[in-house]
Amino acid sequence: MARADLILTLIKASRQGDDLQLRKAVEALAAEERAKNHTILADRLLAQLQSDNGRRGQTAPLRSRSAPGPLVTETIPARCLGDLMLPAEAEETMRELVAEQHRADLLRSYSLEPRNRVLLAGPPGNGKTTLAEALAYTLNVPLLVVRYEAVIGSYLGETAQRIGQVFEHARSRACVLFFDEFDSVGKERGDLHETGEIKRVVSSLLLQIDALPSYVVAVAASNHPELLDRAVWRRFQIRLELPAPTQGQIEEWFRRFEKRHGQPLGLSPRSLAQRLRGLSFAEVEDFGTDVLRRIAIEQPDADIKAIVGRRLRQWKKRYTPKRPSESADEDRANS
Repeated sequence: MARADLILTLIKASRQGDDLQLRKAVEALAAEERAKNHTILADRLLAQLQSDNGRRGQTAPLRSRSAPGPLVTETIPARCLGDLMLPAEAEETMRELVAEQHRADLLRSYSLEPRNRVLLAGPPGNGKTTLAEALAYTLNVPLLVVRYEAVIGSYLGETAQRIGQVFEHARSRACVLFFDEFDSVGKERGDLHETGEIKRVVSSLLLQIDALPSYVVAVAASNHPELLDRAVWRRFQIRLELPAPTQGQIEEWFRRFEKRHGQPLGLSPRSLAQRLRGLSFAEVEDFGTDVLRRIAIEQPDADIKAIVGRRLRQWKKRYTPKRPSESADEDRANS
């Protein structure tokens, strides 16, 4: 049976002539029925919302009148959990989350809800965004990415209002709601340098997270978790660190890369991993794509081993800005 709160919302929206709220309530009902494998009923519900251009079950981009663009971007996920190189604990935890979402009815029969709030921390380029995408793919739901340039406003109360719109939109159906660089809106309220507006935004954000239904999985990612408000940490049932890859993980990545493309690279995965040690997963993937690009251009006489060798030399000489701590250490050593 459909949840009573959705039915009441549906009746209220119908009486008030609120087409937007009516649409969201029907979409939420369809999402719940589809989760119960009642696909025919779900399709019939969505068919009632069919737009003039023939699209079924899709919603228009969420916009605010005062925002410069859509508040969220909906993407179709293309990677699954099996494509990722995750730490063993993170992979196990994610698979448990997926199982809980798929067995939500069983959990509710015991008065329990599946976990649905995930906080990912770690240096940039090591899989936080990709993990959110893979989670959406595995759950077979859309990925909604929050656009901060549209959400954060310059007027008093504007940001908190737009955050409320984002969560209201997400609650209309099963989805993964992804906040990248979460420290932009979840900053520590005790910071003396922050304004009262930021504190109001964080308070609003916490209330919205608390009210999030379990069929919406919220994933927040932060490169600087130390900046997050302490109350924000408490809202997330799952907190995972995604560190930079080890040499063994890079080696395994190249094994999979060669198998996926059917193209040996002329150097062993172990040798490549040794030479690229210290890179992030994103940089390793960029290197692999760079090699494929050169192979395609130099066909049919491409010397793959020579191409890989040139790429390695170029990557070794890439400019990488020093961190402030590294510059300070170097200055002390030269003084």
